[in-house]
Amino acid sequence: MPSRSRFVALQFSRLVALVPFLFLGLGEAFAASGHDHLPQSAELVAKPFGIPITNSMIMVWVVALGIIIVCRLATKKMQLVPSGLQNLVEWMVESLFNFFAGIMGEHLARRSFWFFATSFILILCCNWAGLIPGVGTIGLTAENAPAGDQFRPFFRGANADLNLTMAMSAAFFGLWFYWAFTEIGPKNFIAHIFAPKGDFSKLMLVLMVPLFLFVGVIEVISIAVRPVALMFRLYGNVYAGENMLETLMIMDKVPDFLKWAPALPFYFLELLVGLIQALVFVLLCAVFTKLMCEHHDEDHEESGHAEPDPEPAAGSPAAKS
Repeated sequence: MPSRSRFVALQFSRLVALVPFLFLGLGEAFAASGHDHLPQSAELVAKPFGIPITNSMIMVWVVALGIIIVCRLATKKMQLVPSGLQNLVEWMVESLFNFFAGIMGEHLARRSFWFFATSFILILCCNWAGLIPGVGTIGLTAENAPAGDQFRPFFRGANADLNLTMAMSAAFFGLWFYWAFTEIGPKNFIAHIFAPKGDFSKLMLVLMVPLFLFVGVIEVISIAVRPVALMFRLYGNVYAGENMLETLMIMDKVPDFLKWAPALPFYFLELLVGLIQALVFVLLCAVFTKLMCEHHDEDHEESGHAEPDPEPAAGSPAAKS
């Protein structure tokens, strides 16, 4: 019986190892109905009760459900000395907190860690889930649809949809304004952008005010551009990578059973790109938050944490008095 179980386990492991290559090799068959590249917009899968549901929405729901299940399993039986899944989750959370605390300081990291850590994990999981064989290649063929639009995949790389990256960028900047106003106040917020920096004499201050007003206008434009840059940077890199992989898997001069071979080296490259893009997104968000609130931290340290005066040395006039 043990030898039989070992044999079954060995055969099952071999089958699991072959599944990715089988899906990659069947990519052309699944896409034979006209899905020869990744479209820019997400495809409509269903519309229950008039609510449109796209394949990128389904992908986000599946990834979010997976993250929730992992977190529930890791915290189901908490132990003082963690092991297994609890140890892995605690290590990841602690590493992320130390990373953000090193950039923003512990105070800001504690306030914003819930958003930055969640964004990083969600973006990373969505990027890697979009590389699972079968995503974008398994779906249904819609009848009586326009030419080139018959194939509707069930899943799509979530961050290859501009709607998701735009939503995350908008959510961050809504929180960015909230954190800035609660940390430094509206008055200091405006002063941080437009007020002169440094000590100037009266005449020099009059001359420098127009210059700093002009710099403030540029800063306002920069702040307005940041969410646009965030969403297009993440979307562009993920969309380009997935489109490249899908294009490589439908090359005409490659035999059907080797369709996966041209994309295999770039497949591992996209794993690295997915990690880097998730890190860049949250890193820029953390830096933007720190830049707006950093002078508040300095003032807080100077006013609330001033070092006490040193004790007078023995025998000095101050000590005798």
